[in-house]
This record gives sequence, structure tokens and C-alpha cells, in this order.
Amino acid sequence: MVLDVILDALLDTVKLLPFLFLTYLVMEYLEHKTKDKSKQIMQKSGSFGPLIGGIVGAFPQCGFSAAAASLYSGGVITAGTLLAIFLSTSDEMLPIFISESVNAGVILRILGLKILLGAVSGFAIDILWRFGGRKRRAREEHKHVHREHHEKDIHDLCESEHCHCENGSIVGSALKHTLQITLFIFLISLVIGFFVEMAGRDAIGYFISGKPIVGVFLAALVGLIPNCASSVVITQLYLTGILGAGQMMAGLLVGAGVGILVLCRTNKGIKENLGLIGILYGTGVFWGILIEVFGIVL
Repeated sequence: MVLDVILDALLDTVKLLPFLFLTYLVMEYLEHKTKDKSKQIMQKSGSFGPLIGGIVGAFPQCGFSAAAASLYSGGVITAGTLLAIFLSTSDEMLPIFISESVNAGVILRILGLKILLGAVSGFAIDILWRFGGRKRRAREEHKHVHREHHEKDIHDLCESEHCHCENGSIVGSALKHTLQITLFIFLISLVIGFFVEMAGRDAIGYFISGKPIVGVFLAALVGLIPNCASSVVITQLYLTGILGAGQMMAGLLVGAGVGILVLCRTNKGIKENLGLIGILYGTGVFWGILIEVFGIVL
């Protein structure tokens, strides 16, 4: 059984190599061509920030959630725009879906839903954030507290997490991404394989179908892990049928890659950061539960 699981995981992973490399090659090319333009668009987004952020965030640009966190820390974009980007960011979902030959219609529906939910949530968050901000400013003015915003930009963390994409050729960066994600996929496939064999697919399916809401909360917790591994785990679990649509969406909506780390590094307000992370988690859980309750199939 052990040998079969290892061989299955190895064969499944090796099959993905050429597709992953080609996908990352295209993604690296697009990122190098559009990264600065995307940042400029976000800076000029104004009141339409959550809508534009939801659309721009859906494009598979390495580290864009990290750039958005820096823009927010500098007061350039709103909390709603930041969270719209975080919610629509798919990290490693798209290359895995493409490499696994998932139907194009399914991919477009998932991306479209993430954009829609990210934008709607972002507008709602901005309204609530402004209301809370007015109260906070009133208290600060009463206490004669003045806050200054200075734009900060952190590249070292993003580069470390994403293979120093800006410093080498797109072929080299694509190859590094491919090898890194291939290793993740192999290890995760191995763990999933052993777990399924030990617990039994029928038992797992019964638990998920019997406790779908619990699965939403757990998937969203996995999504909070500030690393591309979380999106790999959630995507693989969904493709193997262990996670349902609502659980998968909850995890992928919450998954903002290294954006959360950059936010905590660049934004000095600890309570504010924890509040944003809590809103991100709660929003992902909320939409995931709605999808489960209404039985939406993607």
C-alpha cells in the first residue's frame, strides 16, 4: 500500500511538470510586462477600488497581494480594495487547474465568482471601515492624537517567498516556481494519498457531506496560512473530491499568499492588522457557508 501511494503521487506529479512550467512561463512574462501598470491602476482606482482590485487581483501575478499590502500601509488604497484583492487572489490555484486539465468553464466560473465576491465584499468593508474610521478619528481628535502615513514598500519578503522573480530571467523564475510547486504537490499528494488509504474515501466523503459547515471553517483556516502551500492543499483536496465547492471557495477566498505577512510587516497597527485578518477569515467563511447551504456547484 505504501509503495502504491508513493508511486501514484510521483506519477501524478511528474505528469504535471510540462504544464506547470509552460503556465508559469506565461505568468512570469505577463507579470514582468504588467506589474507596474497594475500598481498604477490601483493607485488611481478611487472609489471604484474594490471592483478594480477584485479584477486585477484575479490575474495570476506573483506577489501582487504583497504589493497591495504595501499600498494599503502607505494609505494609497482602502481597506476594502486591499481585501478585494486578497479575496480574489488565487495564488497557485490557476496553474494547478490548468495542469490538471480542469474544464475551462469551471475555471472561469471560479475566477468570476472570486472577482464578484471580492468586489462586493470590498465595497461593503469600505462602507463599514469608513463608519468605524469616523468614530476613531473623532476619538483621536478629542485626545489630540495625530497619525501620519508614510508609504512603505517591501520587496525582500516577497522575493524570498517567490524565488526572486525580479532579479533573473523569466525562464529561470518559471523553472524555480515549477520545481517549488512540484515539490509541494508531490508531498501534499503523498499525504492525501496516505490519509485517504488509512481513513477510507467513503468515510471521508461521509464526514464532509455530514459536516459541510465544519469543513468550511477548517478550509478557511488552512487558507490563512501565508504561503502558496495553502492554495495547493485546498486545490488538490477539491480536485480529489474531498472538499466541496463551498469549502474550496472559503479556503481560496481567504488565501492571500504572502500578502498577510507583508501587511503585518509594513502596517504598524497590530490591532488593525488583526482586524483585517479577522474580516478576511469571516468573509471567506460567510461566502463558503452560503455556497454550501444553497448547494451551488461550480
